[in-house]
Amino acid sequence: MQEFLPMATAFAKNHTLMVISWIAVFFLVIYTYFKAFTTKVKTIENAELVSLMNNKDATVIDVRTLDEFERGHIIHSIHLLPSEIKNQNIGKIEQHKDKPVVVVCATGMAAGASAELLAKQGFSEVYALKEGIAGWRSANLPLVKKDK
Repeated sequence: MQEFLPMATAFAKNHTLMVISWIAVFFLVIYTYFKAFTTKVKTIENAELVSLMNNKDATVIDVRTLDEFERGHIIHSIHLLPSEIKNQNIGKIEQHKDKPVVVVCATGMAAGASAELLAKQGFSEVYALKEGIAGWRSANLPLVKKDK
């Protein structure tokens, strides 16, 4: 151990940028796992969404643009912009606070942030769809152009 410490110190001095980068990556990984562990929002797959819709009467909230929503959305989904959720302008979904709510975006990347906001606003069971509408479409699951 006495020989290792001087060698490690010399290595760190000679490769400072690499050592700092590895330390940063380590802390980012820890932060990501901690955040995922403590979040109230669960990321779900397509099959889980179908099950929630069929068995628990889940509400699907589509946070894409209106144009994207009109080109095809999951049946009975409600269109709501992320800015409306951020500004707590959620009157159309207020009555769904005690039911499962699934937030859907184009690729699954933006849904998590909106889902987190809904959880903070008192929604009891909030989910985000993994891969969003792109994943739904690639699984050949149905989309409707106009909710009937």
